[in-house]
Amino acid sequence: MIVNDKVRNALEWILCIVIAFVLAILIKYYIGTPTIVSQVSMNPTLQEGQRLILNRLMRTMKEMPQRGDIITFEAPSVIGYRSADEIDFNNPVAKYENEPTSWWGKFTYYVLEINKQSYIKRVIALPGEHVKIENGKVYINGEELQEDYLPEGTTTNALRNNYFLDITVPEGCIFAMGDNRAQSTDCRSFGCIPLEKVESKVWIRFWPLNLFGHV
Repeated sequence: MIVNDKVRNALEWILCIVIAFVLAILIKYYIGTPTIVSQVSMNPTLQEGQRLILNRLMRTMKEMPQRGDIITFEAPSVIGYRSADEIDFNNPVAKYENEPTSWWGKFTYYVLEINKQSYIKRVIALPGEHVKIENGKVYINGEELQEDYLPEGTTTNALRNNYFLDITVPEGCIFAMGDNRAQSTDCRSFGCIPLEKVESKVWIRFWPLNLFGHV
C-alpha cells in the first residue's frame, strides 16, 4: 500500500510537471514571452541587454502590424545579395530556404525556437505601399515619412549591398528597418517580410526599471 502511494504521488508530480511544461509552451507561443535585446540595430530606442515582453497575440489573432510598430520576425536565410542581378524586383520578398519539414523539426524550430534567429525592427511600409529611400529620407507613396521616434538628424541611406530601396511592398508583406539606420541589417538588404514570418510585437520594456513601460 505504501509503495502504491509513492507511485501515485510520483505520477501526480510527473503529471503536474508535464501540464506546467505544456502550459508554458502554449503561453510562450500564443500569448507572450520575455526576451533580451541582443542587437544594436534598434539603438537608441532599444539597447543591448534591455528586457522586453513580446506580445504574440498579434500573430495568434492574425492582426496586421501597423506602421511604427516594433516587431520581431524570423530572420531570412538570405540576408544580402552580391548584385542586383540576383534579385527579382517583381517579387521583392525575403527568402526563407532550408526550413524544417518534419513535424519534430517544425516543433523544435517554430515552437521551442531551438536554433532559430529572430530580428527586431520597426514597421515602415505596409502591403501595397511604395517605399523609396533617397537622399537620406524615406518616402511612402511619394510622401516623406515623418519619423519622430528617430533621433534628430538621423538619415536613412543605402548601406553596402542594399538594393531594396525603391520597391512596392507585395500583398501579405511588410517593409521594416532598424532605428539605428547606419548599423541595421533589414529589409533594405533582404527584401520584404511575409506576414506569416512576423512573430510578435514589442509590448513592454521591463528592464532597466527606470525605463519600464510600453515601447
